Amino acid sequence: MSHNYEAQRRETFATFKQAGKGVKLPATAVVDFIFFIEELDASWSALEKALRAKGFRTRRLDDDETLIASFGPMPVTPDAIWDKERLATEIALRHDFYPDGWELAED
Repeated sequence: MSHNYEAQRRETFATFKQAGKGVKLPATAVVDFIFFIEELDASWSALEKALRAKGFRTRRLDDDETLIASFGPMPVTPDAIWDKERLATEIALRHDFYPDGWELAED
């Protein structure tokens, strides 16, 4: 099954719009893109290497299912976030990981 990038993009723009209601968003921030493992034999190290080659910093969560790919500081705009989210998603899907959203990194 192919990934629906347009639905993912719409969700990102809707999330951005909702996040900005009543809250002043920073002009720039580190953004965490969240991915979970789809196949048990997926290669964490291959995914991390590919993401790092594109400028992302990676870390695994203790749940052994989730990888965070951080980028930035970058502009906090829906277009800028979507640009990096799409890039990270394309890489992740090739390595049997699936996108699970994004959030502004904690300070």
